[in-house]
Amino acid sequence: MVEEQLEIEVREIFECVKDKKNFLLSGGAGSGKTYSLVQVIRKAIKDNPLAKISCVTYTNAAVKEIEERVNHPNLWVSTIHDFLWDNIKNYQRDLKKALISLLNDEESSIISPDGAVEMSYFNNLKEGIQYKEYNRIKEGIISHDEMLVLANVMFKNHSLLCDILKDKYQFIFIDEYQDTSPLVVEIFLDHLRKSKKENIVGFFGDSMQSIYDGGIGDLNKYIESGFITEIRKKQNRRNPKLVIELANKLRLDGLVQEPSIDPKAPNMVNGGIKQGNIKFLYSENINLEEIKQTVHFMGWDFNNPKQTKELYLTHNLIASKAGFPNLMEIYDKDPIIGLKNEIKAKIKKNDILIDESSSFDQIVDLVALKNRQRQLKKDLITQDLELNALYNRLKDKPYSEVKNIYLDKEALIDDKKQDEEDENKKGSKRDPLIKHLFKIQSIVHLYNEKRYNEFIGKTEYAITSVGKKKEISEIISEIHKFSSKTIEEVIDYSDSKLICRKDDKYNRFIQENDYVFNRVKEVEYREFQNLFYYLEGYTPFSTQHKIKGAEFENVFVILDNGKWNNFNFEYLFCDRSDKESIYFRTKKIFYVCCTRARDNLILFFHNPNETIINQAKNLFGEVNVHKI
Repeated sequence: MVEEQLEIEVREIFECVKDKKNFLLSGGAGSGKTYSLVQVIRKAIKDNPLAKISCVTYTNAAVKEIEERVNHPNLWVSTIHDFLWDNIKNYQRDLKKALISLLNDEESSIISPDGAVEMSYFNNLKEGIQYKEYNRIKEGIISHDEMLVLANVMFKNHSLLCDILKDKYQFIFIDEYQDTSPLVVEIFLDHLRKSKKENIVGFFGDSMQSIYDGGIGDLNKYIESGFITEIRKKQNRRNPKLVIELANKLRLDGLVQEPSIDPKAPNMVNGGIKQGNIKFLYSENINLEEIKQTVHFMGWDFNNPKQTKELYLTHNLIASKAGFPNLMEIYDKDPIIGLKNEIKAKIKKNDILIDESSSFDQIVDLVALKNRQRQLKKDLITQDLELNALYNRLKDKPYSEVKNIYLDKEALIDDKKQDEEDENKKGSKRDPLIKHLFKIQSIVHLYNEKRYNEFIGKTEYAITSVGKKKEISEIISEIHKFSSKTIEEVIDYSDSKLICRKDDKYNRFIQENDYVFNRVKEVEYREFQNLFYYLEGYTPFSTQHKIKGAEFENVFVILDNGKWNNFNFEYLFCDRSDKESIYFRTKKIFYVCCTRARDNLILFFHNPNETIINQAKNLFGEVNVHKI
C-alpha cells in the first residue's frame, strides 16, 4: 500500500504538535480544508495508536463525511453540542448548582420562569438536568443555547473537569471554527489552559467565511498572544482563475490564494488553471426571468439545481419565486403577532401593571390608553376586513395565553439542505406542525419517485389481502390530488389512511398553538410541496448563507438586501467602511457567494449609481461589466 503524501501544511501542523503547540489551519474557499483535516486525523492516529481523538464540527452532515473518510475506534466525531454535553452530563450535582447560579444571575442569558430560585429548585427531578431540542427550565430541560452557557461555566469553575477532558482526548480538532460560539472557544483556549495536563487543540476554518451571527469570527487575539500558531493554506482547488483573482481582492486578512499545484485538481485542465467567466450585470429592469433569457446565460440550465444556483440574501426574496408566499407571510410577517410583540414591549418598557387574565383586546386598549395613543395598530387592523378577522381570533383570549404565541420563519425554513443525502443538523428549529408536514411529503416523494416498497415501509399501511391492494391503489390515486387540497385536508387524509399518523408532538403543538394551526391549515398544500422541494435542494434557488460549503458549475448572485438592515451591497460597492459592521458582514457574504462558482459567476445589481458601477469595473474588469 502506497503511503499517503502529506501536504506541506499538514507537515507544518505536526511541527506544532511536536512542540506541543495548539494550531490553526486557515484556508480560503476551495482550499481543501476538510482534506487537510482528514490527513491530520490519520497521521495523529498513526503516530499515536493508543490516543483518543475528538473531531468537533458544525453539522451532522460534516460528521458523517468525516466518519466515512476515517473509520477508527479511537476517533469520535460529533457536533459541538454533542461533544460538550457528553463531557458534562454525568456531573449532575454540579450541573444543578451551576444552572441555579445562572438562573439567579441578572446578567445571564438563561432566564428563570420563577424569578430567583432556591438551591433546592431541582431536587425533585427524576431525570436530572437534560439536554433536548426544546427548553423547559422548570423541568431541568435545557436546549442548545443554554447548554453552551452551562458548559462554559462548568469548565470555568471546575479545573478537574478540564483535567478529565485533557486525559480523555490527546487531540481535539475543531472544524469550521469561525462559526463556533465564543463561549466554546473560551473553553478550549482559556479554561483548559488552567489544567496542567497536556493535549493539542487544533482549529480548521476561514475567518472570511464567518457569516453566521454568534460565531467567533477569528482567533486573532490568540494568534497575537502566541497561544496558537496559524498555518495558512494558499492553494485553491475549486475556482477558476478569474474567480480566484476576484476573491483575493475581497479578503480582509491578507491571505492570497493561488491555483492548485495538483494537476488533478478540479479547477485544472491540461495542466493549467481554468480561466472561467465572471460578469457583473446591471439594469433598470428588475424582471430576473427576462434577464436570465439574455445571451449572458447561454448554456445555463436553471432546471438542474446540482449544476446551477440562483442566490438571494433572504428566504423572503425567494418565497414567491419558489411558490410558498402565504406560508412565509404567516411565519414571518403575521400582523397580529406583530401587534402582540409591540404590546408586550410597551408593557415592559413602561412598567405597566396588567392583569394577565384579562382579554388580549382589553390589554391592547389599556396599553394604548397608558401611552396616550388614540391610534395604535389595532385601529388600523380593525379597519381592514382580512386583518380584523385575524384579530378576532385572538381578541377574546386571555392575554396570558396570547403573549406566549411565537412565530418565527426559522420554524418554517430551518435546516435547508443542498442535497437529499445531507443529514439535518441536530436541533432543527422547525415546529412540530412543519415537521409533520415534512414526514407526509417525504412519503409522497417516495411514491412520486416510484420507490413503492419504501413508500409502504414508511407508512403504517399493511397489505394483507386483495382488498387492501385495491385500497392502497385508491389511496395512491388520491395522493395525486394533494396539491389542490388544503393542508388540513392532507393531514387528516394521511392520518385516516395510515399514510402518516398524527403523533403526540403534533397533537400537543396544535392544541397549544391553535392560532398558528388555524392560519396554516387553510393554505393550499401545493405551497408546502413547493417549500419541501426548495428546502430539499430540488430548485435552483438558495439563500446566500445556506450555500456555504457547496459548489456549482454556474452561480447567479442577486445583489438585493431584501430589507435586511444587517447587510447592504451598496455600502460594499461604495466602500462605506465607516459603516464597519455592515460593510464587513456584507463583504464576507459576497466572498462566500462568489467562491461557490466552479466555472461561471454572474452577479446582478438593480439600478446602481456610478460609484457602484466604477467599483464593479475595478473588481471584475471593465470588459466584464455590462448594462442590459
